[in-house]
Formats: sequence, C-alpha cells, structure tokens
Amino acid sequence: MAGIRVEKVSKRFGKVEALKGVDLEVRDQEFLVLLGPSGCGKTTLLRIVAGLEAPTSGEVYIGERRVTHLPPRLRGIAMVFQNYAIFPHLTVYENVAFGLRMKRRPEEEIRRKVGEVAALLHIEELLDRYPAQLSGGQRQRVAVARALAVEPEVLLMDEPLSNLDAKLRVEMRAEIAKLQRRLGVTTIYVTHDQVEAMTLGHRIVVMKDGEIQQVDTPLNLYDFPANRFVAGFIGSPSMNFVRAGVEVQGEKVYLVAPGFRIRANAVLGSALKPYAGKEVWLGVRPEHLGLKGYTTIPEEENVLRGEVEVVEPLGAETEIHVAINGTLLVAKVDGHAPVKPGDKVELLADTQRLHAFDVETDKTIGHAQERAAVAR
Repeated sequence: MAGIRVEKVSKRFGKVEALKGVDLEVRDQEFLVLLGPSGCGKTTLLRIVAGLEAPTSGEVYIGERRVTHLPPRLRGIAMVFQNYAIFPHLTVYENVAFGLRMKRRPEEEIRRKVGEVAALLHIEELLDRYPAQLSGGQRQRVAVARALAVEPEVLLMDEPLSNLDAKLRVEMRAEIAKLQRRLGVTTIYVTHDQVEAMTLGHRIVVMKDGEIQQVDTPLNLYDFPANRFVAGFIGSPSMNFVRAGVEVQGEKVYLVAPGFRIRANAVLGSALKPYAGKEVWLGVRPEHLGLKGYTTIPEEENVLRGEVEVVEPLGAETEIHVAINGTLLVAKVDGHAPVKPGDKVELLADTQRLHAFDVETDKTIGHAQERAAVAR
C-alpha cells in the first residue's frame, strides 16, 4: 500500500478556480473522506489524484513516486464511480475480471482473484448474471469488486452510495468500512453526506470553494470545528447560530440577547473576555438543548425563552423549531415531551458544549484552550 501527498495543487477551468493551492497528506492505509457541498472541489481533487484531470499547478505523489503527469493505468490506483460504470454487455464475472485482463494476467490468476473478491463482497452467486439482472446494491458491490481485483495501492471512491436507497446506503456503508479495515488499502472517499463521512472516515477533509477548511478526526470536527462553516456542516441537524453580546462581570462572562442570558463556562469565558462589549456568534447543537422539565441538563444561568413554531416527532426524540428573538433554533428533545406549535417554552443549554465564533472572520473562539483543557 502507499500514502498520497498533494502539494500546492491548483486547478482552473477557464475563469473558475476549482482548487486553490491545496496541500494534503493521506497516510498509508488510511480511510480519508473528502466532504463538502457541491462545487467545493472535492471531486476535482479526487480526479487529479486519479490522473483523470491534470492540475494547473502543483504536484501529486503516490508513495515516493511523483505521478502528476502519469496516466491512470500507471498510478496503481482503482476507482469506483457514482454511476457504477460497469459494462452492461458483460457478466459479473467478466466485469470483475476486466482490469486483470487489461493487465494481461494469466487466466488461472484471474479465476482465483475473481473468486476471492466475489467471496469478500458476497457476490459469488451473481457471477453468471448481467448488470440488468442486479439490484443497485449488487451493482455497487460488483463495481467495488472490480476495483479491488487488481490489488490497487490506492482506492478512490466518488460518491459510490448516492444512488442507493437509505436502508441500502447504511448496509453498504458498513460493508465498505469493514472491507477497508480488512484489506488496509489507502482510500480516498468523496461525499457530500456528513453522516457518511463521520461513520466512515479515519479523518475528514472539509472543503469549501476550492480550499480545505479543516482536516481532523470525526469527533474533533464535531467538538472542535475550526470555523462557523465547519461547525454548521458537521452534525445533523446543523448547529444553531445566533448573534449575542458579550458581557464581562469580574470572572463571570455572559452571552446575552433578547430571550436569553447564558453564562459561559470557565474555558470559553476566558477566551471571550477580549470580546467584552462586542457581538459574537453563539453556536449550540440541537442535541445540546433540552426542554425544561424533560432533560438531564441542569438549570443554571442557561435558559433560552421562545415560542415553538414547528414540531417534528421522530419517535424516541422530537425536533422542535423555536423562535427566539427572530432567530429559529432547532432542539432535539425527549420524544414524549408534550409540546405543540404556539407553546411558550424554556430551553436549557448545555454550557459545557457551547461554541463561539468571531463575527468578522467566522473563526472559532477558544478551541485552543478547550483542547488544552481536554488534554489535561
């Protein structure tokens, strides 16, 4: 297997700058996810690593080899596409064997390798069928089997599950994760689905407008987002943001707006002191808001008062949309809480899980201190 290194890679399509001097290192045997909205450059970056696009500037290395200008067939990579890209006129066996035949491998080796990957992906009974006779999930397994049969150093996957239904996506997600752990092949996986990214990636690269916003583990992205974009993109539903003034009273620091007056915890409060008298973005995730009387979050100086506009029952929990000073906040509350549109409610915020962001730069306030506190 091999690691991947991307150095100052830029890509222009006419006047559009799709990638802006991207630097990235993928560790050997790592499962790395490229995550971001449509048009952020994640697929362009993947195609440059694959050799399907040439960078305008910059270099790409696989292992110690500089492969920037090598064709895909000489890079030791295999790719799985969103639309499967399997040949409709070939059987499953012939589709899986295709890459091996192109490499002119002996027929005995081809039979052995096809048998191995078919068993790995549980498609042994499908080898005589044609793609038209398969379900979407089975076709995707065939595409993955074809990629693995050639024993690539690097596996590249471009939104491979986006055409599957929700249940099948969950099943295939688990299969891909188990497969990568078993084989240890270095993998880059592109998706716009943050749940997919969080459950699959050893690390996640969050991209926006052709630039990398943050590279980190799933939990660090969730707990310590670098900026407001990352904070809002990671988590479902998205993090709530509301403008709040900063008040400092001795050692106490408050985040204040009509409808709430919340005392920041000691670590965040220390980071907020230079913002006294100014406004910041207060960020709080829906799962860190509880409905008073139906939550384990203790009532302190952490109450937000508003009116319920929308109720979305989900069984064990309910998502409620609460208007607070003209801003709509989403809270995940107990599924049995008696709440309906029009109710005046009090939400309790978990003050240990609050976030704050600079209004001008959108950068996170205080996470360096939080990391240090967690490390201690």
